[in-house]
Amino acid sequence: MPPVARQYLELTKPRVVALIVFTAVIGMFLAVPGLPPPRQAIAGMFGIWLAAASAAALNHLIDQRIDKVMARTSHRPLATGALTPTQVLAFALILGALSMAILIAFVNPLTAALTFASLIGYAVVYTAYLKRATPQNIVIGGAAGAAPPVLGWAAVSGSVHPYALLLFLIIFIWTPPHFWALAIFRRDDYARAQVPMLPVTHGVTYTRWHVLFYTVLLVVITVLPYLTGMSGLFYLGGALVLGGAFLYYAIRLLDPPDEFFAMRVFNYSIVYLMALFAFLLVDHYLPVDALADPALTFRRVG
Repeated sequence: MPPVARQYLELTKPRVVALIVFTAVIGMFLAVPGLPPPRQAIAGMFGIWLAAASAAALNHLIDQRIDKVMARTSHRPLATGALTPTQVLAFALILGALSMAILIAFVNPLTAALTFASLIGYAVVYTAYLKRATPQNIVIGGAAGAAPPVLGWAAVSGSVHPYALLLFLIIFIWTPPHFWALAIFRRDDYARAQVPMLPVTHGVTYTRWHVLFYTVLLVVITVLPYLTGMSGLFYLGGALVLGGAFLYYAIRLLDPPDEFFAMRVFNYSIVYLMALFAFLLVDHYLPVDALADPALTFRRVG
């Protein structure tokens, strides 16, 4: 890949966007009893991917001052001067426009509107304001990052079912312990950049207890798909095992064996979310007789 193309690709935060698209695609499959309609699913996936990439590029643009002084982000294209702000802005606007065009033309206006709101929520409300305004930035701003399953659901169904909002809630509660674990490890970076992340404003011990509190809440929330009839025992078993491991990490973080343990918590949180949604997907397509419900062929929505 040419060096310039690699710089533009980095603007899109491909690993972060891959997780976003993954949860959106799971939302598509969970929204219907069989397979999602191909046109809406494929167009929706590309439209959501382009919007997420656009938001990521805008994040680079708005955070360029911060990125220059943080070790974790000092290699980014704007921080190194490999790309100019004008180039990044144009790239972000093109991706955003393409996203909206695809979603409106090939999916539905509801998905386009929700995706646009998520883009603005992350790139403007969170990055430009909340990130610098309050140590609860990731809690409030996490709503934008929790939207992808709702977007995927709306793309193939044309509506937002309460089950889609339950998926939103899971990611919304998952975001603080996920990100605060990283913030604990990178707290010196955030302090140097004058970003009021919780470990910087309230200390590491305070943040560790908040990670534990949100992890406990997350484990409780992830039982709701089973209790509401959205999923069955296969998912419940997987959720409890994954949640038990997350609780172990959160409790161990209170008195970690080394400084790097916070990053192990962060890395596990990513595996946790992917595995949790994978359990939801597999459970959705299990024959219902395997779930002791002979009335239906497959688990249905609503």
